[in-house]
Amino acid sequence: MIGGGQGAFIGAVHRHAAALDGLYELVAGAFSSNPETSRASGQLLGLSADRVYGSYQELIERELQLPENKRVQVLSIVTPNHLHFAPTKLALESGFHVILDKPMTFSLAEAKELQALLAASNARFCLTHTYTGYPMVKEARQLVASGALGAVRKVYVEYPQGWLSTFEEGTDNKQAAWRTDPSRSGIAGAMGDIGTHAFNLLEYVSGLAVTQLCADINTVVAGRQLDDDGAVLLRLSGGASGVLVATQVAAGEENNIRVRVYGEKGGLEWQQADANTLLVKWLDRPTEIRRTGTGYVSSFARHNTRTPAGHPEGYLEAFANLYRNFALMLQAEMHGQQPMPEALDFPGIEDGVRGMAFIENVIASGRSTQKWTEFTV
Repeated sequence: MIGGGQGAFIGAVHRHAAALDGLYELVAGAFSSNPETSRASGQLLGLSADRVYGSYQELIERELQLPENKRVQVLSIVTPNHLHFAPTKLALESGFHVILDKPMTFSLAEAKELQALLAASNARFCLTHTYTGYPMVKEARQLVASGALGAVRKVYVEYPQGWLSTFEEGTDNKQAAWRTDPSRSGIAGAMGDIGTHAFNLLEYVSGLAVTQLCADINTVVAGRQLDDDGAVLLRLSGGASGVLVATQVAAGEENNIRVRVYGEKGGLEWQQADANTLLVKWLDRPTEIRRTGTGYVSSFARHNTRTPAGHPEGYLEAFANLYRNFALMLQAEMHGQQPMPEALDFPGIEDGVRGMAFIENVIASGRSTQKWTEFTV
């Protein structure tokens, strides 16, 4: 692991996700840019002192000196946005597989450089867009892909949060400090942090690509340097249209990301607050309530479910599904086998590039007086 030391929320989430199915073992890390903090974090995690490093450069250099059957195979990179590119670049150049937290990089140019590096290597890559790991999100995607709803006409996705309703970056809140700092977060605030999740979920479930957008981007809290609120009109491939809302100033809201897709024959609705449920709404018959763990769901939903129906599975399990599928793909390839389709269902480099393109396009649209902005990558 690179990053994710003491006090880092997302580092602990990645470690829980990796450990859930027993397919990974954490053996080495550079957990902080401060060598002392890195060593202290490694000690707390029970790692051997000689596998805890003071920098990601030292980690990669020293691990490459070990016999191939002893060195790390996958690097999980969980640093803030501005520290994604350099360690990922070095890892891919050195032949390590990478699991990277989103958004992929600081800029679209960096994302495209990583895409080219990956294509020229034998390494594999996973981007942790968590919400695509939920079983009923996968059920929703399969339902749309089957054509059961007919041609998609309208897609709505929203991600409301309220934790930045006040000037949290002015306190000792480290999460707020870096997420609202353009030098560490990039050109977007809410749109980069949670808007990219909403964008990825919309394209994943609908199977459509955004082709044009019209954005209204706001900074509501006085003194804040980046956007904390926004809404985007979308035009999608195939003639559908959509609406995306991402805000971090909806006081009282937590993390209830929600997606709705409507086709010619019916629609569907999923929200994280009731993650085990998928509503399927028909034009000419009663609404269906589909549930995780039941026998009637798709193979993709079943594959990503661990417990019988009625036992809630949540954020950590969805996160773990990304790690699990990535590991199953790597294991199959190591044994010269073709991975099962369900194991290939995780976000990859293309998702990362499109996510960075979304950030740059949506901010450009928000600054423009033109109604529609072409979605360019």
